[in-house]
Amino acid sequence: MTGIDLRDTRDEDCAAMCAIVNPEIRTGLSIWQETERTEADMQGWLDLRRAAGMAVIVAEREGAVVGYAGYGPFRPSSGYAHTIEHSLYVDAAHRGQGVGSQLLGELIRRAQAGNFHVMIGGAEAGNTASIALHHRHGFTETARLPEVGRKFDRWLTLVFMQRTLT
Repeated sequence: MTGIDLRDTRDEDCAAMCAIVNPEIRTGLSIWQETERTEADMQGWLDLRRAAGMAVIVAEREGAVVGYAGYGPFRPSSGYAHTIEHSLYVDAAHRGQGVGSQLLGELIRRAQAGNFHVMIGGAEAGNTASIALHHRHGFTETARLPEVGRKFDRWLTLVFMQRTLT
């Protein structure tokens, strides 16, 4: 897809990132929480990843942020130091246009350059678009955790996918 520029996230991107993720919190199943994120929440999330040397990037089209992605530690124990888990969100109006694929591809490149060994992704089992995106980028489904989450008065199944990077 042309017309997409990827770059490191800046503090001033937090409002646009909230504008992307909060509609999903209100109406979707990609994020299993009900409380919308504030710019301060997003800044804290961004600061934690930056302080740990983790990647957070945005996708821009014509100067507007249309998606973002980042990775952070999979688990806090030292034994997981070489495993990361990522998040990726694309504005609803720009889905299906290759933005998510570009973001995920760049995250993988950065994680490989950072000498991480495994990248983990999680998706709700009904999110076939996300699962397909991960498969296209070499991820393999490694676990299904039935009914581990709940939102909108229904039980949700978490699908874990992973890709070996090194």
